[in-house]
Amino acid sequence: MKADTAEALADEKRKPAQSTANERIWREVVSWFWVIVAFLLIEGTWVQARVIPSGSMENTVLIGDHLIVSRFGYDAGVPFTDWHVPLWRNPQRQQIIVFRAPLPEEGYPDFIKRCIGVPGDHIKVVGGEVFVNEVRLNEPYAVHGFGADTSAVENYPPSSITMLDGGVTHEWAEDFSNHVVNGEIVVPPGEYFMMGDNRDNSRDSRFWGFVPRADIIGTPLIIYMSIDAPDPDEVWGPGFAVQRFETYASVFVHPARVRWKRLFHTL
Repeated sequence: MKADTAEALADEKRKPAQSTANERIWREVVSWFWVIVAFLLIEGTWVQARVIPSGSMENTVLIGDHLIVSRFGYDAGVPFTDWHVPLWRNPQRQQIIVFRAPLPEEGYPDFIKRCIGVPGDHIKVVGGEVFVNEVRLNEPYAVHGFGADTSAVENYPPSSITMLDGGVTHEWAEDFSNHVVNGEIVVPPGEYFMMGDNRDNSRDSRFWGFVPRADIIGTPLIIYMSIDAPDPDEVWGPGFAVQRFETYASVFVHPARVRWKRLFHTL
């Protein structure tokens, strides 16, 4: 009888302990659920992180710059899926824009360029100077190479798209002439004309055409990290996860690889 009583008391003591353990597990599950929801909300509608893999926007944005990109008002979607919807904000002329790559076969999830033309704009480039609706743009950010006076990329649109030295997509080669009026490119409704700041080293709308509004992701806000990697092409491009990890780890040994003056620089 005494044994039965002792066992009953032991059972009573175990019940609160088991209940407390179950409550802790449930709290952890609920906490992680809301963490995941918050992550998906922030990543899908507010901000995203991006790393620059190419020099097409130098010297405004450098290879190895790590950016915080604002999606707020531009685009909303579910992370790790292709589902997204455009929102109410539209790119402005000369604004830096992040958008889905028009060249998916290249393997890049998105591009970063400067918006030069909005719907309805008439654009031409003469000797490296950009004119929009017959007004020359003030472009202190633009970098030009040698031969800007004569090259087809710096005198655009050319009389024939074949004058561009490679890199023109088949689709743009066929559609190009439909958008040239009186020696100017006319931006159609709902689309945008993008150019890199590094004008002679940028594959942009001159080579693959317009960017649909639905492909606009957002605009960069700030550089939160900038690393000068020894082999940037084999670090910051897609598919180099191991090399990126090694580069981040090497910063502790070689802190000079961090471009400290670029940190927290706004764009």
